[in-house]
Amino acid sequence: MASFDRRSALLALAALPLATGAFAADDPILLRDLYNKDLSFSPLAEGLQGQRIRVEGFMAPPLRAESRFFVLTRRPMAVCPFCNSASDWPDDIVAIYAKRVVKVIAFNIPIVVSGALELGTHKDPELGFVSRVRLSDAEYQRV
Repeated sequence: MASFDRRSALLALAALPLATGAFAADDPILLRDLYNKDLSFSPLAEGLQGQRIRVEGFMAPPLRAESRFFVLTRRPMAVCPFCNSASDWPDDIVAIYAKRVVKVIAFNIPIVVSGALELGTHKDPELGFVSRVRLSDAEYQRV
């Protein structure tokens, strides 16, 4: 009989909505649910890679005007949380690549973003921004 520790049970429970089809595409994902404690990607994130998901958070001030890029944060931030490398990537932000030029929303107003989930280290060729998690072809609105 195989041992079943608490961590294994939690991982199994996290993957259960995917296995049973219980996860609804319009259910918002929490940023913390995309990662394991060691900052590897969670079974939920890996199971949703390439699919459109929704994430709630706050728009960090964009890097520049007339851009299709911004950073979604778990809590309001008056300054964009820049990262120098993937090893510095925090588990509470997501890079957003919008369908259209971003209309800035104040950093303290909650928004929901939907887009295709992309995982893995990526350096934006134009901005030099390094990300581990991105939503592409994204749309956003106030909550």
